Amino acid sequence: MSIPIQSTGVTWGFLVVFVLGSQVRAAEPLTIDVWPGKPPGETTELPPESDLTKPTDVLIAGRRIIKLGNVSTPQLAVYRPSKEKDTGASVVICPGGGHYIVAYDLEGTEVAEWLNEIGITGIVLKYRVPFRNPDKRWLSGVQDGQRAMSLVRSKAAELGLDPQRIGMLGFSAGGQVAGMVSILHEQRQYEAQDDIDKVSCRPDFAVLIYPGGMEQGKEARLRDEIKVTRETPPMFFVHAFNDNVTVLNTLLLATELKKVGVSAEVHVYATGGHGYGLRHVEGQPVTDWPQPCTAWLKTTGIIKSH
Repeated sequence: MSIPIQSTGVTWGFLVVFVLGSQVRAAEPLTIDVWPGKPPGETTELPPESDLTKPTDVLIAGRRIIKLGNVSTPQLAVYRPSKEKDTGASVVICPGGGHYIVAYDLEGTEVAEWLNEIGITGIVLKYRVPFRNPDKRWLSGVQDGQRAMSLVRSKAAELGLDPQRIGMLGFSAGGQVAGMVSILHEQRQYEAQDDIDKVSCRPDFAVLIYPGGMEQGKEARLRDEIKVTRETPPMFFVHAFNDNVTVLNTLLLATELKKVGVSAEVHVYATGGHGYGLRHVEGQPVTDWPQPCTAWLKTTGIIKSH
């Protein structure tokens, strides 16, 4: 049988109860509203949130993807690893989509499943799209990302997470969100809402996969808002040299990290293009980036042995 369980701002989905013994497992992730009410600066009513994928859209590794559009209510979906694998580390995942849509499965739920396999809680952030501010396309996503980081850290004890091993992982525009949250963690991009916003929004580490939006136009320099300091968290990068979202987004940011003494690992592959998520494509080694990323997570102590 199915038992719906709800509390204010938190939905535990449905728990499927098995009669043999008293084993209970969660069939759906824990979902948490990012904001207590309307997000900051929201004035326009959008059409209902929906999957905007078309039958004619390009397949990724032979499969369709979910393109969520008109997101007005940012939420976190928490996917937990099995108890025997759980390392206590967690990652807030920011799917890409050009700040128009959120590639929810390709760069979200599928990533959470991989993280669960290596003992990390995967937390998919459904941030607001399309962008609200044409002059700062990243702003609403970064607001949602900063709040999400504070929210997860504030609930670390409740969720059984280590508050000092909470990272962010982002793809493309989501890589910009994760990168900007990591860099602007001392400059909250909204007025504090409640006590949750007193909790640090600094990720302890960041994984940026084909990030965009770091370069200032085509000037081969970082955006004016990006000021890297020694407090910027360590980062892991993946990019294909032939990506139409230029590899300079990765190389420029990694260079600045080096200048201030922040650790980074950079993987640049000759080919692979853009938007593959972690779906394996034969003959494209870039799509196997989860293996070196796992090694980095272990080397840096983010994944700790039991």
